[in-house]
Amino acid sequence: MINFSGNIVAQEENVLTQNRAFLYGDGVFETLKVVNGKILFLEDHYFRLMASMRVVRMEIPMNFTMEYFEEQVLNLVQQKGISASARARITVFRNDGGLYLPKTNEVSYLIHATSLESASYVLNRASYEVDLYKDFYVTKQLLSSIKTTNKLINVTGSIFAHENGLENCILLNDTKNVVEVLQGNLFMVTGKKLITPPISEGCLNGVMRKQILALAKKVEGIEVLEEIISPFDLQKADELFLTNVITGIQSITKYRKKEFADNLAQILMQKLNESISEN
Repeated sequence: MINFSGNIVAQEENVLTQNRAFLYGDGVFETLKVVNGKILFLEDHYFRLMASMRVVRMEIPMNFTMEYFEEQVLNLVQQKGISASARARITVFRNDGGLYLPKTNEVSYLIHATSLESASYVLNRASYEVDLYKDFYVTKQLLSSIKTTNKLINVTGSIFAHENGLENCILLNDTKNVVEVLQGNLFMVTGKKLITPPISEGCLNGVMRKQILALAKKVEGIEVLEEIISPFDLQKADELFLTNVITGIQSITKYRKKEFADNLAQILMQKLNESISEN
């Protein structure tokens, strides 16, 4: 028997009792965008998921190929009738058993999906204000670069942003340098330079980050750099924007008293949509 929110019930009635993702954050995940029955950037998502599973020493099932991964996601969105434009998440977690030391490295997975309004990426030009989140810091280590089910910094940071009327917050690492935002990677434009923190600073190895770095290198006159960014650098920037697979690019309009343009963000968003349509 267990006590679940004040009610004594049989243990087997609650699947969370032994679930390691719930008990220990022993899980990794990928968030995907599906457009017209196709997973965008499928290969990047698949290999990042495989790399994440290896980092945390999960056993990768023999049948868990990229084709299997694709089939399972697309089958769900088709069954739900949302394959034209959908957000899907696959969470892989180690099977029940053990305390900190698991009894097995075998895994199970859960996929869920919801519909999205737009298939193409659209640059939202509404007011988007951010500030630093300094209650907790991201550590500069390999675990910070993968998507695990332990996202308490992002959760508490999101609450802080909501309480302070902000659209997002910028996360810092343990050396007080800029890492990313709560829901994606961060880019800064200063003059003709586009700069984003290197993975070694603790930022997520973002799938959209990779696309934007590649697209920006094709923009004439723009120098693309992966360099350390300090909070002081942000106030000297001409442009700030964040990236993730669901939104694409989101321009930041205000950080503290500084307001920003969105010139390069517009160019990159156009190139992003063009690259998707070509594929």
